[in-house]
Amino acid sequence: MKNYILPFRDFVVSPEMTVPALIDNPASVNCVKAVVAAGHQRIILVPQHSWAYPSAIDDIYTVGTVGDIIQVLTMPNGAIHLLIKTTQAVNLRNIEINEGLFSADAEPIQCEDDKNDEKTLMLRDMVADNMQILGQTSRRFKSDKLRTIVADYPLPAFIDSVIQTADLSTDIAVKVLCARSWYDKLAILLEEVKLMVESVKIEEAINKRIHQQMENGRRDAILQEKMRAIQKEMGEDDGEIDTANIRKKIIKSNMPAEAKDKALSEWKRMRSMSPMSNEGGLLKTYLDELLAMPWGKADKKPIDLEKARDVLNSQHSGMNAVKERILEHIAVMKKTNSNQGSILCFVGAPGVGKTSLCKSIADALGRKYQRISLGGISDEAHFRGHRKTYIGAQVGRIMDALKRCKTNNPVIVLDEIDKMGRDWRGDPESALLEILDPEQNKTFRDHYLEVDFDLSNVLFIATANSLNMSNALKDRMEIIEIPGYSIDDKIKIAREHLIGRAAHDTGWNVDDIMISDDAIRHIIQKYTSEQGVRQAQREITAILRRSLLENNCEDIKTEFTPEKIDELLSIRQSAGFAKKIGFGVQL
Repeated sequence: MKNYILPFRDFVVSPEMTVPALIDNPASVNCVKAVVAAGHQRIILVPQHSWAYPSAIDDIYTVGTVGDIIQVLTMPNGAIHLLIKTTQAVNLRNIEINEGLFSADAEPIQCEDDKNDEKTLMLRDMVADNMQILGQTSRRFKSDKLRTIVADYPLPAFIDSVIQTADLSTDIAVKVLCARSWYDKLAILLEEVKLMVESVKIEEAINKRIHQQMENGRRDAILQEKMRAIQKEMGEDDGEIDTANIRKKIIKSNMPAEAKDKALSEWKRMRSMSPMSNEGGLLKTYLDELLAMPWGKADKKPIDLEKARDVLNSQHSGMNAVKERILEHIAVMKKTNSNQGSILCFVGAPGVGKTSLCKSIADALGRKYQRISLGGISDEAHFRGHRKTYIGAQVGRIMDALKRCKTNNPVIVLDEIDKMGRDWRGDPESALLEILDPEQNKTFRDHYLEVDFDLSNVLFIATANSLNMSNALKDRMEIIEIPGYSIDDKIKIAREHLIGRAAHDTGWNVDDIMISDDAIRHIIQKYTSEQGVRQAQREITAILRRSLLENNCEDIKTEFTPEKIDELLSIRQSAGFAKKIGFGVQL
């Protein structure tokens, strides 16, 4: 004989329990009446999948709990109050629906009676401990009540209480119901409760971190607002961090249309972000860099050929052919009012005055001067910059030099252009070819700025020690070789420049230094072996230092004869201050 099924919504009843139930659904009421009318008290309590009263076999689970109806009380409104004593879990077979009532054959699920085993009791305590942790962290229930159940209630009531208290899903409750021993039931519960405890801990950690970030952000915002108020009261509120002020700067700048559109687009993104966010700070830095570029700013001093000639002659002795070629270049610049013409490249041995000659050209033109050393550079990002998405990104060295000059037509010296390298990070020479080409550098694009910048107003001058560079690079420039100085040229340079510079470096009064041309010739011939004058500068400085030491730091008027020079420099040699290399002495 089939047993009637009473579907329970979202509720699984454990065996060996007394369950009160209020039945107000008409179909459920009819089910109870049918059981009573059949003359027996047995009914199967089965959980259902659907929220409404089930209408199909698939709407209920195939596992339930057999119960005996102990008491039936009909309420005035037609509802029925039941008291049911459950006995065991069963599997349902041959489920049928007749006039909306479910019935099925019941096959008992055998459960081992291990309630009093030591392992089972230990497992029960572990479940209770984890439930207590869950109650303390989630605060969804009071763990003291569960402790009372552990102490005073039988194991079936404890399991049912855990399922209801932890609000486990119906699928988990059915899995517990189907277990073949009480140990297995508790093991399933322990696994689920531990999972809930870990989930609550993770949620607590995330909430704590979010709360801390919000508190830090709120604290920083309050401090910044206070700082603005203090600055305003002191008259120091410059408004640099105000987004509206940045927008005004962008609109008033001399950026070309493309760069201005890009800046306004990034400004809109920055405005929509929190000022405390990382990306907001990166966009603020990017806009500051973009605004710092010399858009449309140039030194407009007129070129004076006579002044340029005087500057070159006053700062450099000899090299007349080189100075004349430079003056020719400056004359073309004056006539065309542009930098048209070849890029100059000074090639010569160290110390012949290549870099100082470039500085003199900047002084002759009345322009700002920047020097970029290319020795050892092997990454094209040095010229093109890094993309702003990278951590620590910045503009390339060309754009950085323009930013420091605050003008778009300085003299930029590319020093030691023959010392550039090349590796897996890129070929810097290819980027340099674009910079040095007047037809291409009008639209030079730095990777960080991401907008075109006109480099055609910049006067680039290169220096090199040798012609050890690619043909493509040499084709972009006009090579001007600076030969080594003759002895007479070196004597003249020493008389006009080196002695005064050595006196300044050592604290001497230049009027107290008495040295003849023969003495200078003696230094050059005996103690130097170079094409330039750097070693001569060192030796003159050395004899002045040694003389100060012998005269107790007094710059007594002294005549430096060849014999006196040998005496001073030989003391330095014997003291181990210098090492002889060829004909010269190097510190």
